[in-house]
Amino acid sequence: MINEEALAGRVALVTGAGRGIGRAIALELARASSSVALVARTEPELQAVERDITTAGGRATSHVADVSQEEQVIEMMRGVAGRYGRLDILVNNAGVGVFGPLESTSAADWARVMAVNARGTFLCCRQAITYLREQPISHIVNVSSVVGHKGYANQAAYSASKHAIMGMTKALAKEVQADGIRVHALCPGGVDTGMVGDARPDLDRSVLMTSEEVAEVVLFLVTRRGNAVIDRIDLRRATSTPFA
Repeated sequence: MINEEALAGRVALVTGAGRGIGRAIALELARASSSVALVARTEPELQAVERDITTAGGRATSHVADVSQEEQVIEMMRGVAGRYGRLDILVNNAGVGVFGPLESTSAADWARVMAVNARGTFLCCRQAITYLREQPISHIVNVSSVVGHKGYANQAAYSASKHAIMGMTKALAKEVQADGIRVHALCPGGVDTGMVGDARPDLDRSVLMTSEEVAEVVLFLVTRRGNAVIDRIDLRRATSTPFA
């Protein structure tokens, strides 16, 4: 059981916060008393999540940005730091997927997936480190996927981007360990989101994990005590093995 005040006084930034897993993570962190900076490209979705949080008594602000664009990430990160005066938690959740055989994947689609998923995670990590380093203990949670260490037909572009996130996470964890920044990779299997519906329309969605279950693991990672190292967390429903 996590104390409802576990993150009191902390500031979390969540990308892709307008819907799905990102929305669930933002709500979970807000319930634990963190102030949450919500980041996504779609302002109405962000404002809806912000209203949900503030109506429940939490604190949140919306920041519209495309994480694949360097200048937008730099400006967004400055805005968050200026608004709150600190940053304790970065959750890189923003992502897109293109699904189909490799031979029919366009170079433009490949580039778009890599730009948002891999480049976006890199840019947000790079810009956040300066602020995270100012805290005794801070966290980066990169939402990868089970396809970040496995391969599935018709998911080459998406899988490549998630493999890139895993490699960067492993290297970054070593680079910032002495600064007190803990870097985590979360690798969900099938989660009941629109993206999974696009990737695997054949799946029985009743056996998929929920976004809220993923959010609970994020909360565990950023509130756990001690120095034990968790190399990687893979998530899947015990009752089924989609994406196993």
